[in-house]
Amino acid sequence: MESNIRVRFAPSPTGPLHIGGVRTALYNYLFAKKHNGTFVLRIEDTDQNRYVANAEKYIIDALEWCNIPFDEGPGKNEKFGPYRQSERKEIYKEYADKLIETGWAYYAFDTSEQLDAHRKGHEAEGKTFIYNWHNREKGSLVNSLVLSKEEVENKLKSGEHYVIRFKSPKDETLNMTDEIRGNINIDTNTLDDKILFKADGMPTYHLANIVDDHLMKISHVIRGEEWLPSMALHILLYKAFEWEAPKFAHLPLLLKPVGKGKLSKRDGDKLGFPVFPLQYINEESKETSRGYKEDGYFADAFINMLAFLGWNPGTEQEIFSLEELIEQFELKRVSKSGAKFNVDKTNWFQQQYMQTKSDKEITALFLPILKEKGIAVEHQEEKIQKIVALVKERAVFVADLWDLTEYFFNNPIEYDAKAIKKNWKEGTTELMNKLVTVLKSIENYTSENTEKEIKEWITNNEIGFGKIMQPLRISLVGKLAGPHLFDIIEIIGKENTIARIENAIQKNEN
Repeated sequence: MESNIRVRFAPSPTGPLHIGGVRTALYNYLFAKKHNGTFVLRIEDTDQNRYVANAEKYIIDALEWCNIPFDEGPGKNEKFGPYRQSERKEIYKEYADKLIETGWAYYAFDTSEQLDAHRKGHEAEGKTFIYNWHNREKGSLVNSLVLSKEEVENKLKSGEHYVIRFKSPKDETLNMTDEIRGNINIDTNTLDDKILFKADGMPTYHLANIVDDHLMKISHVIRGEEWLPSMALHILLYKAFEWEAPKFAHLPLLLKPVGKGKLSKRDGDKLGFPVFPLQYINEESKETSRGYKEDGYFADAFINMLAFLGWNPGTEQEIFSLEELIEQFELKRVSKSGAKFNVDKTNWFQQQYMQTKSDKEITALFLPILKEKGIAVEHQEEKIQKIVALVKERAVFVADLWDLTEYFFNNPIEYDAKAIKKNWKEGTTELMNKLVTVLKSIENYTSENTEKEIKEWITNNEIGFGKIMQPLRISLVGKLAGPHLFDIIEIIGKENTIARIENAIQKNEN
């Protein structure tokens, strides 16, 4: 087991947390817990233009609901705080200056108009403009590599806008290792000189990320595949600072259920499933996006489903508690290729968890729904628990229970026309009246005893079972559905059973 494992989940607070982000957090959490390590939350809010006020709270609430809370982060065990990049502003300038001093970075004063002109000029010749070794020391660009020391100082003093760019090495091969993808070799001539520090006094992701990971003693950077192209720059930055680099692991993308490409909110809207863990209300547009929690998914079912999108344990087992996921999780079992999201499989996980929850747990979740429907639930928990036990295997969500159980609480007022036509024949009314007489004579109204007495009566009178059982079920339920008939009779009781049969006789006589 590795020691001093510290991982981080570093989302940008630009809106709700996508389930791809939740999966990144989950894999970081599982890896940390497996190695008795620390799971850090860092808020990467350097892009102030896209900052959304309630997004940070949403991220924290989502991690809590998923039962993967952070060990260290904003407002919690702040050993290496602050954990919001916007509050660490002063730190980054010092490190950017250090790179300038050591020759690993340089000031660039090119305006966006000048860069645009370079791009257009290259396009006209069928080329692509890249700011790097190829042109950084040509006089056409305005940077500290071509300007005199005095010119640079004057520009800085006069407050001229500048950025600090990383000076990518020329003619080198960079050998890198990814914990999931293995060895990767990069020709440094293909790299551009990325901006590390912007004119507004804020670092870019690249610089802030490296400095924070180093200062927060991050041992493993486990992040999405979209950051794979940045890995070379990040490794070079560690080299430039003479710091030991963490180990890197880039997770596969979450793909659309249909077609090609990354899973997006649009896919969810189109195919009717959430792509966010919790419901999200956009404060500006007031648009509401669905969440797994509000759609009725259990957090543990959601997490189990998410774990399998890009990882597998190498066995047939699919249902894992969080503790089992921690025990089994290994980066080497994470897939290199993208994982297709599957709505049906998500619902399958939910249904599996529905069956493993205790009747008591499900009942507690069902009671508010019953209250909403106007059902008096006081002192009825025991009865409701029995009802839940009878029908829960047919349910995917707790909300499904109402349609599966309504007849336990409300007498049927309408009857399935097809079922009546097929099963309420000539002579049925007479048989149902005789059945009422038999039911009235029964004292012990348990499911077992009622079944015994009625079946004996049917057999002794040589009546076909279907001639009694089908009309009886229609009378009690309103249709040919529901669990064991005599379990229904026991729960609704003698009086109600008789009243329902008499009502059905009256309605269906004609």
